[in-house]
Amino acid sequence: MSKIAGSRWVITGAAGNIGRELRSALADRQVDLVSMDIRSTPPIGLQDTVVIADLAELESLVELFAGADGVIHLGGIADEADFHDLAQVNIIGTYHVLEAARRAKVPRVVYASSNRLTGMYSASEHVSPDMPPRPDGFYGVSKVAGEALCRLYADKFGLSTISLRIGSYEQQAESPREQRTWLSPADAVRAFLAAMTTSADTAVFYAVSANTDRWWDLDAGIAVGFVPEDDATAGNPAEHVDADTPQGGTYAATGYSTAQMRR
Repeated sequence: MSKIAGSRWVITGAAGNIGRELRSALADRQVDLVSMDIRSTPPIGLQDTVVIADLAELESLVELFAGADGVIHLGGIADEADFHDLAQVNIIGTYHVLEAARRAKVPRVVYASSNRLTGMYSASEHVSPDMPPRPDGFYGVSKVAGEALCRLYADKFGLSTISLRIGSYEQQAESPREQRTWLSPADAVRAFLAAMTTSADTAVFYAVSANTDRWWDLDAGIAVGFVPEDDATAGNPAEHVDADTPQGGTYAATGYSTAQMRR
């Protein structure tokens, strides 16, 4: 999977913040893109074909994925929501992406997972991908299910799946939590390029910048070629976070989930 120039990749959720940044970086590297979303987005150059499609439409995805070298699955609900909606879009939608890739004989799916999958670990803990999930909400639960589906498709069907647990994707860190969880746009591109090109058949790693006081282990990412370069505090001490605080911060609060439940 090392060759990238001239390869063809489908990106779901292409209209989102990461999707737009990643498409631009891949276009610069001469990747042929199929940019899929449920909303319109301008193409990034002549090598970018924009398609409006829904993750609910399995047969449409099979047709769309035909001939692709890989799929980057960014699409879905990106924050806490009612569990029924998360199950439909994030869990069933991810199943559709993986099953469509299997049927279309796509060799690899890169899955955008989330740090919220382990948001209930405390700020005093250093977390690695081999530790049990402790989601900070129903959104995190949907990502646990997505990673499990990726592992199933790797183990049972031979589909290469690489899952990135994405940190706080921002231009710069804006809070004590983000000083530990920040993922810079440049490091996000590095993480996805590593996931696209690694020789590993399946992997899970934290896509987080090299923040001095980060909570998450980098070894699994380094093993697949992701070496982050940016630091939220540039080596200076981060602002204090109480050791007993969940790593999810406000996302871990009870009301953050109950407020999204349909009454």
